[in-house]
Amino acid sequence: MHNQHLHTVCESAQCPNRRECFQRGTATIMILGNICTRKCRFCAVQSGAPQTVDSDEPRRAAELVKKLRLRHAVITSVTRDDLSDGGASVFAETITEIRKSAGNETTVEVLTPDFQGSEKALTVVLQSAPDVFNHNLETVERLQATVRPQADYRRSLDVLKFAALFPRPKVVKSGLMAGMGEDDDELLQAMRDLLAAGCQTLTIGQYLAPSRHHLPVHRFVPPETFEEYRRKALAMGFKEVASGPLVRSSYMADSFFMNAISGKTEKN
Repeated sequence: MHNQHLHTVCESAQCPNRRECFQRGTATIMILGNICTRKCRFCAVQSGAPQTVDSDEPRRAAELVKKLRLRHAVITSVTRDDLSDGGASVFAETITEIRKSAGNETTVEVLTPDFQGSEKALTVVLQSAPDVFNHNLETVERLQATVRPQADYRRSLDVLKFAALFPRPKVVKSGLMAGMGEDDDELLQAMRDLLAAGCQTLTIGQYLAPSRHHLPVHRFVPPETFEEYRRKALAMGFKEVASGPLVRSSYMADSFFMNAISGKTEKN
């Protein structure tokens, strides 16, 4: 990864599962550099003035996917509000390069920013036909302004709704964090809002503050409560749900995708 001058959100966001995922031969490639134009209070990714777009990055990402023989490639990015299309064209080019290099042997999942709600930018990404489109809602409506002040709850739902109306992707996905100050009723309402927007699969994990300068953890949710969230989300109608303290939006993404399209999810 480092030899190809590529970044992973696994490292930049200090994911607690990165050793396990690397050992399984999976990783989430982070394109468009590793400096974000936004400053969300939960995120460990560096914010500031981003680098110039690297035109060769999509090719290198595809080369890495082929070299590692990844069955399921997850592509995400920092938010690039400085770019006219938010980096949508780089997402599309990366997907195209992976298809050319790895063919149909590799499924592709994208975890995108909101592109400031631009349907034009979203269309560019979706027309490149990712197998999974993921955009994280992150938290409940009441906490949005505190947790991610440059984003918007309804805008994120609109992004997911727009993706759900496309013939491809096969799966629309989102993620929530628990322990940021929400209560269970608010979290369940966020699940219902996601389902109404056309989201089919969901991840729910424990928020862990990356440093003392980030938003503090308000509560540590016990594993049995996460399991209860999972049961309730499946009962609502989600096709697949991963819910647990160390679950993150790309955790076990390959098997998560296969379970969602095959309908093999355990309901209890």
